[in-house]
Amino acid sequence: MQVRVGSVRGRAVVAVALAAVLGGCVGSADGDEEKATGSAATAGGKGAGRTATPTVRGGSIGAAGSGCELPVRFDIAEHWKAEAIDSGAESSKASKGSDGDLSGALAEALLRQGPVTAACEIDARPAGRVGFLRVWTGKPGNADAGGVLRQFVAAQDGVGKERYHSVTTGGGLRGVEVEYLCTSELLGESKQETAFAVSTPGGPVVVHLGGMDTEEHDAMRPAYELAKRTLQLRQ
Repeated sequence: MQVRVGSVRGRAVVAVALAAVLGGCVGSADGDEEKATGSAATAGGKGAGRTATPTVRGGSIGAAGSGCELPVRFDIAEHWKAEAIDSGAESSKASKGSDGDLSGALAEALLRQGPVTAACEIDARPAGRVGFLRVWTGKPGNADAGGVLRQFVAAQDGVGKERYHSVTTGGGLRGVEVEYLCTSELLGESKQETAFAVSTPGGPVVVHLGGMDTEEHDAMRPAYELAKRTLQLRQ
């Protein structure tokens, strides 16, 4: 079965298959491919690049002509690479594969979580980490950021110990943030994940940080904080 979706593409066959069978952390299978294949990103885990704290600004995304056009804009960490995800095109492409409806359904599961769809992912691997900062967007309307975030988390399997609180981004947008554990029953492992949501005239936006494990998540957290600290409405 070949299902390639973004880097939601880079996980290809392995990620989708694992997401289907692990029964937990389905919505954020960061690192599953690395764990299963022993990729160079993981094998090089003790390299100098993995010890650097990714707080240096490497550019910004969200504006027209940037790596991802979004209802908001924010800074990304140095060396992290942003790539837009055309959820509609990827889902359609998967449904036309050899497995037809099954491939399309699995692609949809990776591309949509609750009321939002994947719009952009910022890959940490060029900076020496294993994981992604992902941006999910919803349809324009009067959606409450807290409600959207709760639906987003509820749509992810294996979630527990959620802690919600209010946040205000550096650009003055008020929202809600959550920290939680995501557990794979099959692997018997839990990992920390974090996300925040804001409402905009262009629709709700969720910024989510996963990671291969809690250690990777914590090492990438400064990049997430940079995004939150600089996030503002797209001009």
